Amino acid sequence: MTPPSRTLGIAFSDGDRTSRLAGAIVRDDGTLDGLGFGACTVGGTDATDAAVALFDRLGREDVRHVAVAGVAPAWFNILDLPRLRGSLDRPVYAVSYEESPGLEPALREAFDGEALARRLDTYQSLPPRVRVERDESDSAVSAPPEPLFVRAVGIDPDEAAAAVRGLVREGFRRPEPLRIGAIAASAHREATAEE
Repeated sequence: MTPPSRTLGIAFSDGDRTSRLAGAIVRDDGTLDGLGFGACTVGGTDATDAAVALFDRLGREDVRHVAVAGVAPAWFNILDLPRLRGSLDRPVYAVSYEESPGLEPALREAFDGEALARRLDTYQSLPPRVRVERDESDSAVSAPPEPLFVRAVGIDPDEAAAAVRGLVREGFRRPEPLRIGAIAASAHREATAEE
């Protein structure tokens, strides 16, 4: 599968109380085609709402897929991927970069009561992670490229893995929409630090 014609990559950059998010619309040839910004609460439960609001503000019906950087931005402000997919009416996948035993132990350590239950409900509703091996030719060095991991909703996991693989540019590890989104989110956080 080739990458979709336009992918919205949403990344987050945390401050003390507020996480700034940026959405980068990137064409299949790697060209940046739009940016949007938003915010959510560090340690809150509003990351999904912030991502939906960002998409709505962009008003871009030509976006075909939505990629998000992980599922627990802003200190366990868990993204509800099924709700995101339903609200945006687009395939949604979360991309992560490391093997992990899962977030449940960390959630149980950081929260209790209703705060824990709400996060566990959202986390347990997520599809399993699929390992995405990358082609040896993707590596600029002799070591094989490190794998990525994808959770997909509204698209077959293998198709999501192929789309993600196609979005990684030579010499980089992150898919281009998420790489640009992360740069923009960090710049947005720095620019709004005085607010």
